[in-house]
Amino acid sequence: MTSKFPLALLLASLAATPALAQAPACGGNFAQFLEGVKAEAIAKGVSPDVAQKALRGASIDNKVLSRDRAQGVFRQTFLEFSRRSVSANRMQVGAKKMKQYANTFARAEAEYGVPAAVITAFWGLETDFGAVQGDFNTMNALATLAHDCRRPELFRPQLLAAVEMVGHGDMDPAGTTGAWAGEIGQVQMLPRDIIAYGIDGDGDGHVNLKKSSEDAIMTAAKFINALGWRAGEPWLAEVSLPDGGFPYERTGLGQGMKLSDWTSLGVSFPNGAPTSTDLPADLVLPQGRNGPAFLVFPNFAIYLEWNQSFIYTTSAAYFATRLAGAKPYDAGNPGDGLGDVAMKQLQQKLAELGHDVGKIDGILGGGTRAAVRAEQLRLGMPADGWPDQALLDRL
Repeated sequence: MTSKFPLALLLASLAATPALAQAPACGGNFAQFLEGVKAEAIAKGVSPDVAQKALRGASIDNKVLSRDRAQGVFRQTFLEFSRRSVSANRMQVGAKKMKQYANTFARAEAEYGVPAAVITAFWGLETDFGAVQGDFNTMNALATLAHDCRRPELFRPQLLAAVEMVGHGDMDPAGTTGAWAGEIGQVQMLPRDIIAYGIDGDGDGHVNLKKSSEDAIMTAAKFINALGWRAGEPWLAEVSLPDGGFPYERTGLGQGMKLSDWTSLGVSFPNGAPTSTDLPADLVLPQGRNGPAFLVFPNFAIYLEWNQSFIYTTSAAYFATRLAGAKPYDAGNPGDGLGDVAMKQLQQKLAELGHDVGKIDGILGGGTRAAVRAEQLRLGMPADGWPDQALLDRL
């Protein structure tokens, strides 16, 4: 998973010592770069022996650079991705995990307010409950990305945090593996966040997110809580919409509506409505008015902090509702969306009309959805934000 964590600023102490001043913040001779990282770690309180041990065998991993250069964009629809990711097998395994670690989940919710279903959904989507954690050497991956000058402000601090973890006994520089971008463990977290939010859930004196499910559960709960989780509140609920005359232009994120506003418009809840009618609530239609419909609440913003893809986050939130007892969504009949070429044509036309759709890339992102909704409204079409051939033909 990518884009879970906000970018950190370049560390102000890069020139704190003569050794640091001589070493490049990124790029250049790799051995000299590592010497600069080592000196910075020591300046931050890491012992020279630990810094030497952590970085001694570090090397450039060209496979990491290839993955970084070739990051794909999220082109699946909600129905495609959610059906694949919220599978019957994942539902069964998730239910077993919630039962197996019931005491740990109860503790996590008591201390941090995060329900078991929410943590379990992330756990399942990130690593299939620990089965697929990645096989890249973490120290090499972080050293490679910190040395590379594309995003040193993100990865150099993570590399320094990994060195610190070696000192804590929570990371083996030669043996710890994970994702290509440096995330570690069953819930895929970067070293700085492990240090900040890591919890020894099994009481063995270490935070081991790779092998200890208890540590992973408690750490995820603390991290989600720190992102602003509102205990006792829902995150997403499937809804049914009335026929005819519905104000689709009010759909989408950030519309300033409340739950009571939607119920007054005839929105109903097949799985039961939340008890508080004053909750802020946005109506999202991942594939337009003829596809699944959901109300999302303030806690949905936490999903967007974890991962910025709307399709991923909506699927993760839906998965959590299923684990909490909700029925499968009504897929409806949204029809075919636009293919890559047609979507680029649509984005180009929207840009020519003055809309900010970002890069013309064929991806239905937030900017494109907003522009589609605006043009649908202008043309007298149902403004549900779902682009189709009819809209492209009208434009």
